[in-house]
Amino acid sequence: MNKIIIDHVSKSFSTAEGKKLAVNDVSFSLDEGTLTVIGGENGSGKSVLMNIISGLEKPDSGTVTCYGKAGLVFQEADTQILGETPREDISFGPKNQKKSRKEIAAAVEDALNQTGLVAKSDYPARFLSGGEKRRLAVACMLAMDLPIIIFDEPYANLDFGGVKQVNALIKKLKSEGKTVIILSHELEKCLGLADRFIVLFRGDKVFDGTPQDGLKENLELWNIRNPLTSYTHVQDLVW
Repeated sequence: MNKIIIDHVSKSFSTAEGKKLAVNDVSFSLDEGTLTVIGGENGSGKSVLMNIISGLEKPDSGTVTCYGKAGLVFQEADTQILGETPREDISFGPKNQKKSRKEIAAAVEDALNQTGLVAKSDYPARFLSGGEKRRLAVACMLAMDLPIIIFDEPYANLDFGGVKQVNALIKKLKSEGKTVIILSHELEKCLGLADRFIVLFRGDKVFDGTPQDGLKENLELWNIRNPLTSYTHVQDLVW
């Protein structure tokens, strides 16, 4: 069953030089419970498209149909933190959904457990690590039982341990039937998790298929580094 249907979506913005087309006539549909990586350089239209899917922006033309609400985990997870502690932060969503006090407490505890934040539940949220803050953003969505979760550049500013934390959570979300979208140009960190691979370049959808087929393309034409590059000498360790 399709969970998300994008039908000929376009979006432009006014700039000093005139209209800039951010997303150009993009169409695709995603099945329920799948994990899709959308790759593209900065400015390719990934974030604009995901803002449209999650309802933060409206397209100029075309339609978006989501069977269930989508939650967006921003690149800067700090911007999503409203509470002083993870426990308080996670409780905002269920409260806005008018759940009872008992339901809120149960939803918060379950979200803390699922994201591995129980030990930090009453810790100052602003002092969490980057990976922990992204897990907290996901916990907020789990507490509201959102079926679609979108990660915008989830590996930005994370060390190796933080990347592993985020990927462990992404695997868990998929195993539980969530529909997951990852926006990233760092394919080496996430493409192995994906069922589907889509590439945007300057607002256009230029590839849509399996990760295996995507890696056969000349990704550098779209300013994406092919993650299958091998390293055998220290001299290889430079871009």
